Amino acid sequence: MFDFRLKVFYTVARRLNFTKAAEELFITQPAVTKHIHEIETYYKTQLFQRNGTKIKLTSAGTALLAHTEQLFAIYRNIEVDLAAINENVKGTLRIGASTTVAQYVLPKYLASFKQKFPDIKIALTTNNTEYIENALIANKIDFGIIEGQSKRPQLKYATFLKDEMVLCTRVGNPLLKKQSVPLAALKELPLLMREQGSGSQEVIAAALKKAGVKMALLQVEMILESTESIKSYLGSSDSFAFLSIHSIVKELKSNELTIIDIRDLHIERAFYFVKQQGDNQSLTELFMKFISSNNFKL
Repeated sequence: MFDFRLKVFYTVARRLNFTKAAEELFITQPAVTKHIHEIETYYKTQLFQRNGTKIKLTSAGTALLAHTEQLFAIYRNIEVDLAAINENVKGTLRIGASTTVAQYVLPKYLASFKQKFPDIKIALTTNNTEYIENALIANKIDFGIIEGQSKRPQLKYATFLKDEMVLCTRVGNPLLKKQSVPLAALKELPLLMREQGSGSQEVIAAALKKAGVKMALLQVEMILESTESIKSYLGSSDSFAFLSIHSIVKELKSNELTIIDIRDLHIERAFYFVKQQGDNQSLTELFMKFISSNNFKL
């Protein structure tokens, strides 16, 4: 219902790349450029600063992005609220979620969704990112919410929520001398890691590689297959681990774990909606719009 040109602008503003925006919108790059030019002409202002192949938002572009996000949230809320009034909204929604998302992010969303749509049955499959992607391709689930940087061509990804991976250890660890350490010190710490196929492990490895740190040089004390196992191990050892900030909120509040700042290393990632290309199932779309709504916050 909303102006497609605003959707084009929103996609370019998030991607900061005309080519990627065109691919996501299934239109040509010249068409993307045309829509952006029409908006800039209408508002008589420049929305993007262009420097060769790189672009960034101007102050006007930043302002328009904020308003566009608010508009899209209103549109999503309208659709969700009208769908809730429709008594025919029923069926089974098969969701797959990677471990961190399923344990620490999704439950509150599921509870709120179930209250609004009691006739929709939800089946949740939990495993690592690789497993969830494979289950989606095999049609064992309807859509997934995953972590990591995997991008398979037969699947469509959309950002759901931002996350940060932080280095943490137990409060009182004698190996922890300061709350901030240089990047080089990371090689001297006993580390716990997730298994291969884990989205968390994938993100950590990519960030360390970009920072010039080779995984082979790290002192990996043990590989564990869940965040809960790592947290329990941390509580009884002098080890360190990279964990999602969402997963340690309780432990930080109770003063069980503490975060160590690593200078020159900041690991951000996103949780993604993922579904098969061309799949527009109504229940999937409804759930995605619902938990993307600004009316519901964790």
